[in-house]
Amino acid sequence: MAILRSQEIRKMKPDKRSEQLDDLIAELLRERALVSAGGAPENPGRPRELRRTIARIRTIMNEEKNARPEGT
Repeated sequence: MAILRSQEIRKMKPDKRSEQLDDLIAELLRERALVSAGGAPENPGRPRELRRTIARIRTIMNEEKNARPEGT
């Protein structure tokens, strides 16, 4: 899965963004399981990239949620 930049995330529809978030979380869990089982990851920097991308998506989702006028 490719690492997403803020502009790419903002262009996504909300349902696609949620789906992408779920996929990234699942991939991060797989990476963590591999390391905890004693395996060597192909790319040791991948978990950090995944965490940052997850944070970007969550931040943009919260920004959009808080930007809406109340009552809608």
